[in-house]
Amino acid sequence: MSVRYVAASLIFGVFFGGLGGGVAFPTLPRLGPILGISPFVVGIILSANRFTRLVCNAPAGSILDTIGTRRPMIAGFCLQGLAPFGYVLALNAGRLGFDSATVFLAARAVWGIGSAFVFVGAFATITHVTTPENRGRWVGYMRGGQSLGFPAGLVLGGLLADAYGFTVAFVAAGCAGLFAAGVAALVLPDLDPDVDRTGSLREIPAIVRGDPRIASVGAVNFVVRFLFVGVLLSTVVLYAAENGIAIGALSETGVSGVVMALAVLGASVTTVAVGRYSDRLANRALIAVPALGVLGVGFGFLAFVPTLVGALGGVALIGVGVGGTNPPLLAYLGDIAPGGDVGKLGGVYNTFGDLGSTLGPLVALPLVARVGFAVEYLTCVAVVCLAGVLVIGTLLGEEQATTGRSRLTADDD
Repeated sequence: MSVRYVAASLIFGVFFGGLGGGVAFPTLPRLGPILGISPFVVGIILSANRFTRLVCNAPAGSILDTIGTRRPMIAGFCLQGLAPFGYVLALNAGRLGFDSATVFLAARAVWGIGSAFVFVGAFATITHVTTPENRGRWVGYMRGGQSLGFPAGLVLGGLLADAYGFTVAFVAAGCAGLFAAGVAALVLPDLDPDVDRTGSLREIPAIVRGDPRIASVGAVNFVVRFLFVGVLLSTVVLYAAENGIAIGALSETGVSGVVMALAVLGASVTTVAVGRYSDRLANRALIAVPALGVLGVGFGFLAFVPTLVGALGGVALIGVGVGGTNPPLLAYLGDIAPGGDVGKLGGVYNTFGDLGSTLGPLVALPLVARVGFAVEYLTCVAVVCLAGVLVIGTLLGEEQATTGRSRLTADDD
């Protein structure tokens, strides 16, 4: 079985698995008034998967290291596929004597648990079946598929809900997730754990403390997700309204959708290109420095050029910066990870990222109300600079010590 075969199945799986998460966002806010769910509770429901994944990332990584990646990942895909059917149940919860909000919350939590196993497992599997010579390429492809799944779900959910109703949208997302689970069951290799090196969940803090590079990679992921998902995506609607930014007849909400799509597209394209390029470098973390620079320039554009051109240019640069930073550092983490700790370190990496995504809106929205958009976005530039200093100080001192570990055939072209 070749690396290409396994990687393609993972890319397919994380893409279709992400549909279930994306479908919820354009549909649940519209269902709130219909089902009598308050906006505050709708917000909690939409965030439930992220809070759940935040708690589950590290345990998922430990389980993957203990029993191998195949069974936990298939279970994760199944949970992601079943979650949208929970949304269908929630639509009819009143007839069954249940509370709709509670059922929606439980379904989102189930999706969060499944996504923890899928995302961490995808990283662990890619790391195990690649070598430092091709790891960046396949990590880039995998992350590209992952980043496109969510916006595809946004589009699918909105279109199907408008054309055929909410139930059809949810069922389609669930079927896509279960189809991905079936494909994973057919093609995922049975990679045995490195039993001699597998430790318990309690050893994770010691592992992180033992190599400062691990904490640095996690911290940069925290910063990137905090700024991109937490700050940009939570404030862009308000930014467009505040500055009168419009595209044709689109309202600020429509403009924000275009802006978000542009940022995600920029991140996805850059993710694929940069991952492959990083394989040519002695230290792939080098790419993170200019990528962070592009990210900072993007926020600077938003601060100093509050026009349509400035907004489109700024978010495009931010997307490129995000896509140029995360995949090389994730592949770098795979390069330095001991064989028995790959899953744990993948869980640590995702925990940092989910923490940033969760805390970002909690900080960004109150802060922008106090200091305005220009000051907030310039503060983001300063934070990016600190992240760049961290990368230079901890990851670029010498060539990285790598662990070559492909368990498959060398056919990856």
